[in-house]
Amino acid sequence: MWESSGLTNQVLWHEFSRDVLLAYGAKLNAYIAGPSHEWWRFVTPMFIHVNLIHLLVNMYSLWILGPYVEKLYGSAKFVVFWVLTGIAGVVASYLTVRPTLATNGLSRFLFKAMDEPSAGASGALFGLVGVLFVFGIKFRHELPEGFKRAFGTGLVPVIMINLFIGFLGRGFIDNAAHLGGLLSGAALAVVVQYRRPGESQGSALIWRVLQVAALGVVALSFVKVVQRFNVPQPQPPHQLTRSDIFNAYAHAMNQAQETANAVLYENDTSNVDPAVHLLQSVVAPDSKADELRRRLVELLVKAKTEATAATPSPQQVPRRGPPLEKKVVAEFEEWRKEYDAWLKTAVQSVNQ
Repeated sequence: MWESSGLTNQVLWHEFSRDVLLAYGAKLNAYIAGPSHEWWRFVTPMFIHVNLIHLLVNMYSLWILGPYVEKLYGSAKFVVFWVLTGIAGVVASYLTVRPTLATNGLSRFLFKAMDEPSAGASGALFGLVGVLFVFGIKFRHELPEGFKRAFGTGLVPVIMINLFIGFLGRGFIDNAAHLGGLLSGAALAVVVQYRRPGESQGSALIWRVLQVAALGVVALSFVKVVQRFNVPQPQPPHQLTRSDIFNAYAHAMNQAQETANAVLYENDTSNVDPAVHLLQSVVAPDSKADELRRRLVELLVKAKTEATAATPSPQQVPRRGPPLEKKVVAEFEEWRKEYDAWLKTAVQSVNQ
């Protein structure tokens, strides 16, 4: 991957290009679900990384966690666990590319607004955490005190810290892959026994066969990568781009501002509900955009409430109610200044 990127030092510390990541097997929903149905992209992403730091961090984590799982379950089960939980993480990532659900900061922890390349061993690493977590709970009465602190509930702080880090970095960390790996690893540990002394040869043989099968799937997946390495990929159909998201968001915000003007200066509340619905249905390009949208929704609802209270009954004159309180108008004007400032920088970012 480094050679394909021109052997420049900068790319090692920043990020391989989109084309390089996809050529070597990164996950992209459009290529998995598209005309070519590249199923192997459920397998290959766990073995490639976006830069050298990503690789080193994940391999250090594997060096710390891997020996525990391998000693407890044996090398055959370890390989099966690694491949299955890694695939489960990629599947979870695939299923959570849902632009219509990635509407705010909380939902974007799990759902993704754009179909971007995804790669890394983190899903499989979380799978090992899930295995050790359930193992420590299942056999807590048999474990020495030191192991109790390291496994089972002792892993809760580690899990929570990593999920918190994932929430802070939800714009670029694939939290769905982490959770998919974690849950699948926990599920495997529920049904699979650890390697007890005197394990039957028949049981060991079955796991050796599964180990070979898992490695065979990995090998076949990379054979498919090699076969398609120099085959031009078609442009993914119906891919929601950053420009698409920005344009839909800006359109909804413009409509809502027109509605706000009508409410604030004409007491016309007829379009408030459709405007609020449109705002809530589009994807916000970033966290600041999400905050601005939320505040505009609150302003619209507040303005509608006050306008309804201020509007006279049909028997009264004049037909149009008095202007709304200056406080609401001032809030809207202050909001508009912030939005205009964000819009200038956002337009420059989209056009780059």
